[in-house]
Amino acid sequence: MGMGAVAATREYEEAKKMEAGDDTVGQKLDAGALFVLQSKGSWLHCGYHLTTSIVAPALLSLPFAFAALGWAAGIICLVIGAAVTFYSYNLISLVLEHHAAQGRRQLRFRDMATDILGPGWGKYYIGPIQFLVCFGAVIGCTLLAGQSLKAIYLLASPGGTIKLYVFVAIFGVFMMILAQLPSFHSLRHVNLISLLLCLAYSFCAVAGSIYLGNSDKAPPKDYSISGDAQNRVFGVFNAIAIIATTYGNGIIPEIQATVAAPVTGKMFRGLCLCYAVVVTTFFSVAISGYWAVGNQAQSTLLSNFMVDGAAVIPKGLLLVTQLFTLLQLSAVGVVYLQPTNEVLEGLFSDAKLGQYAPRNVVPRLVSRTVAVALATTVAAMLPFFGDMNSLIGAFGFLPLDFAVPALFYNVTFKPSKKGIVFWLNTTIAVVFSGLAVIASVASVRQIALDAKTYKLFANV
Repeated sequence: MGMGAVAATREYEEAKKMEAGDDTVGQKLDAGALFVLQSKGSWLHCGYHLTTSIVAPALLSLPFAFAALGWAAGIICLVIGAAVTFYSYNLISLVLEHHAAQGRRQLRFRDMATDILGPGWGKYYIGPIQFLVCFGAVIGCTLLAGQSLKAIYLLASPGGTIKLYVFVAIFGVFMMILAQLPSFHSLRHVNLISLLLCLAYSFCAVAGSIYLGNSDKAPPKDYSISGDAQNRVFGVFNAIAIIATTYGNGIIPEIQATVAAPVTGKMFRGLCLCYAVVVTTFFSVAISGYWAVGNQAQSTLLSNFMVDGAAVIPKGLLLVTQLFTLLQLSAVGVVYLQPTNEVLEGLFSDAKLGQYAPRNVVPRLVSRTVAVALATTVAAMLPFFGDMNSLIGAFGFLPLDFAVPALFYNVTFKPSKKGIVFWLNTTIAVVFSGLAVIASVASVRQIALDAKTYKLFANV
């Protein structure tokens, strides 16, 4: 029997162990892993999950990042972000496949950290940072969705007086329903629709940019970087944090956990599908948006499409773009809720009983509803959460998605220090760890500058 056949046999045995509740590191799987991270999906499903977690409405902030970087630096950072994250996500996948072939399939990011670096890393570093990043993403999606709902309302009823927090609450109720989908795998059809939606609103955004750029309503095309030297420097690092957050994922192991054994090669195909969408959407929106509005780019491109409450592109196009964005935010939010669901399921459900036993269904319904209610309350109360999310992205996405994968690979495979792989991985880990620190400082500075405008439950 060849080595490939042996590895495949081990993976099938691993799948049977998981069905029986056996863990990959010598313990019983808890209910969170058994019920939320079911391994039933194909590489296509993996691609849908990846695309939803990466190609999100945050990409509409890319022209704003370009405004702080300029044409050359903006495109270079976008290319580097794509190349490094594709490479890093593949490193994580290779490490996961290696351990699965050895009979220790790791289902969660903290499992990887515990098995590779030691229990302290999983419990006190990777686990908390991942939870903070993912729950922060849920809050951010809820806030953005509320803003999209309000924009649609104002397009339909100019001068309307309904406050932002009402729209946030409406979306929160919808999220409570979606959150009850039992497992990550059960989102596969939702995430296929999400993939189509992100293509749709990206193409609409590009069309809106082209229209605006050729109209007399566009701001003067000025591509110079505004501000004094200090603001320019901090602006660059803030822009890097925005780009890193846009490419961020933070749940690669959990997505790979949804793939049925044998897992070898499936994640790579899923990533290829995902990055075909990434390249299509990120570059088209960033370039067309920055071309249209230059250094007047606002925090999201959709804000440039409205001036003083009036649409400066065809009203129907803006309405459809907002609607597609709103719908995809629901999928993105529920994907990033999965790590929270997994933790809650592990705490409140009984792995010895069935997934749909009343003993498990009631705690699931209550705990997920409370989690979404908490995220909705924070989003409504702190409509300036975008500034804080930038800090979470700098502090979380940069290390999790850029630095940690290279460290995992070097520790697991121990490549020769004379070879290019070791030094490439080491360089990525060191450079992006440094950028994480600097970008975090830049984000804290931005929060300090904007603090005077903060107001609880503000109608922004």
